[in-house]
Amino acid sequence: MRAKDVLGRRGEEFAADYLEAQGMRIMDRNWRCREGEIDIVAFDGDALVIAEVKTRKSLEYGHPFEAVGVEKLARLHRLASAWCREHERRPPQRRVDVIAVLDDGIGEPALEHLKGVG
Repeated sequence: MRAKDVLGRRGEEFAADYLEAQGMRIMDRNWRCREGEIDIVAFDGDALVIAEVKTRKSLEYGHPFEAVGVEKLARLHRLASAWCREHERRPPQRRVDVIAVLDDGIGEPALEHLKGVG
């Protein structure tokens, strides 16, 4: 497995643990369909949360949040609808969150969580 993939998996694991510690219920990880993939699907109370996780070793190439643009957000909203259809869910609220993980391999990774992006 490539170092980038290992870093990404570690970041997603760290993010999932964080969301659970915040009281969210993880429903799916790396859910895929024709349109793409959702890193984490969770419920925050009654709200469906589609979490996109971006992990970097450093800020050398920009902040991880910068990797989630308008097109990616639109795709995540479409994926949320696809997940709801496949799982026959109609949550009263849906939102897309973005989680940035900075993990230089030394000590605990740093995590930032933006709720309700786009």
